Amino acid sequence: MNTSAEPVFRTIIPPHILDRLAESEDPRRHEPARRTLEHDGAIRTRRRVTAAGSLPPTAPAAASDSPNRRICDAGHVDTLPGDEVHTEGAAPGGDATVNRAYTALGTVFDFYLNVYERHSIDGAGLPLTASVHYGQDYGNAFWDGEQMIFGDGDGGVFVDFTTCIDVIGHELTHGVIQYTANLEYYGQAGALNESISDVFGSLIKQYSLGQTADQADWLIGAGLLGPDFHGAALRSLKAPGTAYDDPDLGKDPQPSTMDDFVRTSRDNGGVHINSGIPNRAFYLTASALGGHAWERAGEIWYRTLTGGDLASDADFATFARQTVATARSLFGDGDETQAVLKAWSEVGVRSS
Repeated sequence: MNTSAEPVFRTIIPPHILDRLAESEDPRRHEPARRTLEHDGAIRTRRRVTAAGSLPPTAPAAASDSPNRRICDAGHVDTLPGDEVHTEGAAPGGDATVNRAYTALGTVFDFYLNVYERHSIDGAGLPLTASVHYGQDYGNAFWDGEQMIFGDGDGGVFVDFTTCIDVIGHELTHGVIQYTANLEYYGQAGALNESISDVFGSLIKQYSLGQTADQADWLIGAGLLGPDFHGAALRSLKAPGTAYDDPDLGKDPQPSTMDDFVRTSRDNGGVHINSGIPNRAFYLTASALGGHAWERAGEIWYRTLTGGDLASDADFATFARQTVATARSLFGDGDETQAVLKAWSEVGVRSS
């Protein structure tokens, strides 16, 4: 486990999308995008939180099977956490954004508890805090190492960021990663960080809807896009590179195999782009096994992440080999292990 302190700032909207929006000639697109980029740049500069790997462990036995949620209203400024407006057990109020955030935090808590016996993000009952109505037309959502932050979007390209349970599941899973393997946020390790967050964000959505692998859309952020966005979603685990094709943004740049791996110094070495490769490996595994994807396929990915053997600088091949080893440990040499082996082979990653 990586025990170094580092900034924790993982946003759902990739920089390459905001950069393209900021270059648009349409002020309805470039003004909110530029404000969001300014916010994100300022946060990256000033946020210095202690990574979970350096925190002393808390005994999981003391954790409750019920969440401890707190929602704050940032009041359209960037001061956190804002005014406390909803606490655990309170009745729903008149602000739909607050209510959605509260419900979504509970859904993510229930998923990790009921499926993997994990008590909250840290495994020890960490209280879940979220701030809503952050910034002016802020077009992003993120986990900052301590809490969730949601923008309202601009209503054109992005709508309220509390509307998508997979987006919220994705961001909170960054917290799970922080408290377990603490994968570095650069290069292939960073792409794995993004991919694992996509995987469990999608599984949380499927769990909330009771969907099997063949019923799921395997999209991230499908309900987040406003009327000015040309596309289905931010990313597709099933078919990376097909989520959107927009006149201003261009085509979704995610590759689906190592043949098209993108080498770039931007976005921490392309963490939001190359994550498409392990994303598709998980989709192929889950679709081959069928049923509820959070069970066998999800169990393999979760146990690999949390088992203690995954190095913080793991590359795709290392993660692939460990998922195969986990599958064998859990299920022997049956269908599960064969599905994992075939999936990594299909995306061009050596797993043995």
